[in-house]
Formats: sequence, C-alpha cells, structure tokens
Amino acid sequence: MPRSVNSVASRARRKKVLSQTRGNFGSRKNVITVAKNTLDKGMGYAYRDRRKKKGEFRALWIQRINAGVRQYGMSYSQFIGNLEKKGIELNRKTLADLAMHNPEAFKAIVEKVK
Repeated sequence: MPRSVNSVASRARRKKVLSQTRGNFGSRKNVITVAKNTLDKGMGYAYRDRRKKKGEFRALWIQRINAGVRQYGMSYSQFIGNLEKKGIELNRKTLADLAMHNPEAFKAIVEKVK
C-alpha cells in the first residue's frame, strides 16, 4: 500500500505557525523550524506573563497608596494595618484609584483610619 501524506493538513499547520510569527525578524517569520521554536518560546512567555501581570499591578497599587498616605504622615503598612483594625474593606485597586483620581475621598479615608 502506498504511503499516504495529508499535505492539506500539513500546509495548514505550517501556515498557522507562520501567521502567528508574523512580524518577527529575519528567518523567525518564514522558516518553519525556526518559526516553530520562536512560537513555542513566545507562547511560554505569554502564559507566564499573564500571571506575572497581576503581581505587577498589585505592586503599582501599593506604590500609589504609599505615595498617597505619606502626604498625611503615615506609612503604607500603618495605613493597611489600621484599615484592617477599623474593619474598612476596600481593596488596593480601589484605594489606589481614589489616591490618584479623587484625593478628597482618599483623605477622608486616611483621616478615618488615623
């Protein structure tokens, strides 16, 4: 029995890889073996960094809150500790947004916590 190869599926698979590596430099975009390696590495980075992004945003929120409370003579850790004691349940994302865009409301929260 003759060997059967499905060239339609093979071409589609290669085309898919090459379309995903579009925009890369040199042979990374048009040589299938190099493109495949590039794509695997890129997908790995994308998976890792989707998770890393959450930590980076949390760090940004903490920096913004810290900068906001320093104006009123407190540190970030004191502020968060007092928030917990007072039972105020605002997350860091909301607090950072208030510190940036609504300083009056943020000041009211800091005064309540002091």
